[in-house]
Amino acid sequence: MDKKVIINADDFGLCEGVNKAVAMAHTKGVLTSATIMTNTCSSDEAVKLAKSMPNLGVGIHLNLTEGLLTSKDSQVKCLSNKNGDFAFNPAKLFFLTMLNSKIKEAIRLELDAQIQWLIERDIRPTHIDSHKHIHTIPAIFKIVAGLAEKYDIPAIRWPVERQKFPSGYWPDPHIKGLLRSKIICILAVINKLQNPRYFRTNGFLGIAHTGQINISFFKAASSHSSASVLEIMTHPGFIEGLNPSRTRLLEQRKAELDALCSEQTKLYFEKAGIQLVHYGQL
Repeated sequence: MDKKVIINADDFGLCEGVNKAVAMAHTKGVLTSATIMTNTCSSDEAVKLAKSMPNLGVGIHLNLTEGLLTSKDSQVKCLSNKNGDFAFNPAKLFFLTMLNSKIKEAIRLELDAQIQWLIERDIRPTHIDSHKHIHTIPAIFKIVAGLAEKYDIPAIRWPVERQKFPSGYWPDPHIKGLLRSKIICILAVINKLQNPRYFRTNGFLGIAHTGQINISFFKAASSHSSASVLEIMTHPGFIEGLNPSRTRLLEQRKAELDALCSEQTKLYFEKAGIQLVHYGQL
């Protein structure tokens, strides 16, 4: 069976440096897909860039933890602090959505507004994923699946990552990365029990190695993944516009960009006979 790999850049629209890197990783490298944040300082620029790159698959990066609200509905204000920024981290959202129907309705309205924002700018999302993987929180996933049906979006990221990375093939992931991967994997398995309709991949990489994706990582991914349809999550970027208090990925974004644009990375996928695609081509 021919293997297919989607290489996605998260955070498209976060800032000028990220947008520039996404465009470079696609036009000069192996990046096939990117997901736009709709409520950050460079979201409009990301839309313009996306329209200039017709072969780039463009999804939406749903966001409940970074930046300002998109929805103007008064019911959504409970998600924000006095400055209008999102007030809750993923852990708090997990518990609040289990206990508070008002919060769940606010989330539905906000995520609906984010999808509408992108569609109104003539971009039809190829798929849905999310900042900090908040779409895997079971109560939020139910909302997201409903919005995928409403807007006829065919795919949602399914971040079930392998849990063992043999030394000698893979860069050694950090303990925190492995723990985060395990937690998200458990939530994603629950998501599949909730509604498997929108999952188009059977493999995922990038959580355990967040901040460590390099040429060696891509070599291992091309040779030692058994998935027939694999998504690799990346975060390319230049440091311009990044806020050190809001992201743990700074200089590493440039290292990921270099790996995405490396001729050696391209050669690894070519030698493995892997077809590089985006969600819209599945």
